[in-house]
Amino acid sequence: MARAFLFVLDSFGIGGAPDAADFGDNGADTLGHIAEFCAAGAGDRTGLREGPLSLPNMSALGLLHAAKLANGRVPAGMNLPERVFGVYGAASEISRGKDTPSGHWEIAGTPVTFDWGYFPAEGDAFPPELVEAIYREGDVPGILGNCHASGTDIIARHGEEHMRTGKPICYTSSDSVFQIAAHEQSFGLERLLAFCQTVRRLLDDYNIGRVIARPFVGTNPKDFVRTGNRRDYSVLPPEPTLLDRLKGAGRTVHAVGKIADIFAHQGIGRLIKANGNMELFEATLKAMDEAEDGDLVFTNFVDFDMLYGHRRDVPGYAAALEAFDQRLPDLDRQLKPGDIVILTADHGCDPTWRGTDHTRERVPILAFGPGIRTRSIGVLPGFAGIGETVAKHLGLEPGLHGRSFL
Repeated sequence: MARAFLFVLDSFGIGGAPDAADFGDNGADTLGHIAEFCAAGAGDRTGLREGPLSLPNMSALGLLHAAKLANGRVPAGMNLPERVFGVYGAASEISRGKDTPSGHWEIAGTPVTFDWGYFPAEGDAFPPELVEAIYREGDVPGILGNCHASGTDIIARHGEEHMRTGKPICYTSSDSVFQIAAHEQSFGLERLLAFCQTVRRLLDDYNIGRVIARPFVGTNPKDFVRTGNRRDYSVLPPEPTLLDRLKGAGRTVHAVGKIADIFAHQGIGRLIKANGNMELFEATLKAMDEAEDGDLVFTNFVDFDMLYGHRRDVPGYAAALEAFDQRLPDLDRQLKPGDIVILTADHGCDPTWRGTDHTRERVPILAFGPGIRTRSIGVLPGFAGIGETVAKHLGLEPGLHGRSFL
């Protein structure tokens, strides 16, 4: 029996989504624009990185070929390698959002065919009756924010008042999300998590995908910093996912990072928390070493999205990609005969794009392992083929959506 390792580089889109214009994202290209900026010297940062984007290991796995499939061009300053090892391609999302749950659920074989609820961008984001219910059920003296905002900006703006009044900072974005920031000491981490669970219940009628706890520490806007104790409270996927099917077959899903939260802890056999891409990578290597035949190790590498995409930080995103790329040989050394690794993404978050939100893009698919022969799979119509490939590799019956590319 085989093992499977599924790794999501959160927000690492490669452009070319056929419906990007419907989302206001026509021309968005996370990889392409990072490479373009780096080639022009706009991705340099003293002490961090400089020069053209360099991803030799992912390029050897077909990343640049996948980008050319997605949007018809090779990223600037990057050259196609002479040889490629493994399966490469791209995929166009069919779910009706460009958010984290939609992307991950579709990867796991369950596209989102309904419309999420969203909060308006102008004026107060949250309706008065919801705010009143939050006061009453959450036992708070009020809320701060009540708007679309960047998480770091709104903490800087309202953090001191929050610590003085005890009012949590509540905000949203273009995603179907309700985010709550609170100070770990003055408000309390456990109180924040309990408050988020209350709000999660109140939002069920609004069809909001996630409530996110955003704890922070510090004393003033100059030193406020979010901690690694983030927690996502998601609704359940609309039907059983690959994870449920694996659990039903007696297999173990090793969920590294925020995977368990994204799937509302459904189908999870083992939860492994870590903070930051390199800690996540180390935790993933350990999980790979401990995974048994038939198991899936499923990791989300969140920094690309959270620290660099949303903050429109091109040098930071480029450096994070290069650091991840340098670790891939460590991952390759962990593989045993019969294993498969799939690298992909859940959406885009082009750091050169307007605003601070996700971007609608195609995603790369790079699959490799002992016995996996090199070939192109073209552009898949949907992400579900990724999960179905894992299912077939691990000997499960086909699901309802997508086809294996094996």
